Amino acid sequence: MTTPALATGTLFRFATAGSVDDGKSTLVGRLLHDSKAILADQLEQVARTSADRGFAHGEFDFALLTDGLRAEREQGITIDVAYRYFSTGARSFILADCPGHVQYTRNMVTGATTADAVIVLIDGRKGVLEQTRRHLAVVALLRVPHVIVAVNKIDLLDFAEEAFAPVEAQVRAVTSELGIGDVHVLPVSALEGDNIVERSERTPWYEGPALLELLEALPSQDEVETALEAFRLPVQLVLRPQGGLAPEFASDEDAVERLRDYRAVAGRVSSGTVSVGDRVEIFPTGIATTVTGIQVAGREATSAVAAQSVSLQFADDVDAARGALVVAAGTLPEARREIDAELFQLDARPLTAGARVLVKHGTATVQAIVAQIESRYDLDALVHEPAGVLETNDIGRVRLRFAADLPLEPYGANRHGGSFLVIHPSDGATLAAGITRD
Repeated sequence: MTTPALATGTLFRFATAGSVDDGKSTLVGRLLHDSKAILADQLEQVARTSADRGFAHGEFDFALLTDGLRAEREQGITIDVAYRYFSTGARSFILADCPGHVQYTRNMVTGATTADAVIVLIDGRKGVLEQTRRHLAVVALLRVPHVIVAVNKIDLLDFAEEAFAPVEAQVRAVTSELGIGDVHVLPVSALEGDNIVERSERTPWYEGPALLELLEALPSQDEVETALEAFRLPVQLVLRPQGGLAPEFASDEDAVERLRDYRAVAGRVSSGTVSVGDRVEIFPTGIATTVTGIQVAGREATSAVAAQSVSLQFADDVDAARGALVVAAGTLPEARREIDAELFQLDARPLTAGARVLVKHGTATVQAIVAQIESRYDLDALVHEPAGVLETNDIGRVRLRFAADLPLEPYGANRHGGSFLVIHPSDGATLAAGITRD
């Protein structure tokens, strides 16, 4: 196994998942500590708390670096998604540490939805468990680009290749069954730091990269979307200055004229690239025009890429209000009034056929109805079974009908274009997260 070429200077989002007591929070704490991402005063506080609790397996309990809720520390478990931000010389990271309990599967879905990679932790002594299969099934459904399976507690297995090999075989069998392609399996010791930041001399038989080396090298989804996917910009608002110029510039006739004629649409580029002179089309009207100006962070630019927030000026006065979608010419998505989708039920209230909801896609929100609930996913057997209702943490196949057109694309082709939220029309709570079925 070889290390991928280093991807420098980019933002990389990754999430962690794993069964209870597999050492996930310890691994995250070790990763933050060994990559020098923890401040000295926080280390002192964690060391004091570890001493007070009688921790005797090293300098301090690394899990306390991420388990910040009082209930988490009292029970020794992760309950909510904990976000951490850190950087190395190669790139910046956003880490979502997700809970492992079955009842918090919805939290894991939340953390993995926008992830470039998911680290699934396994206790090397136990192998692939039911919750491991559940997390890998969620990762497969969300089509997370990269999956890293860290076989932890290799120190308790005497760093033996003979103990690691059968677990790796289990992992590859399950991921193959689920259709997960890009899988990296590595032996680690979160407690002692083996193969976390640097490759361990105690596993000479393992020829792959350490965990941090891998995270620094894998391409981010933004890079993929910039290079391969068509340009998409959900319009957040229309910029049309109303207040005029500051007094010191009011005598500048050219500036006054430019301001009078200024009109731009603003939003975040969700995929692809756009440059001045490009031809674009507007959904839902289908009108085509040319990009005549681009501003990024208030400054003129010649082009913009995925994940940048920009404003675009057009050669023509086109109808492109909030909720519209600006796309590369010739790639206008199909207008959808009905879709088949996978729903991840997040709210405690059951979702039933006939329910009236709101669907939010990009910056557009439309009324919708749950036309049919076809089945729910049995995460233990990894098969769909007939169902008429979706309960909390269920994953089900449904049919949705919209009151207005939405440019929903196949999720497998475009993660942003194929994902949406289902919202309660009365209180605005998020009921479910959804993806279009290919």
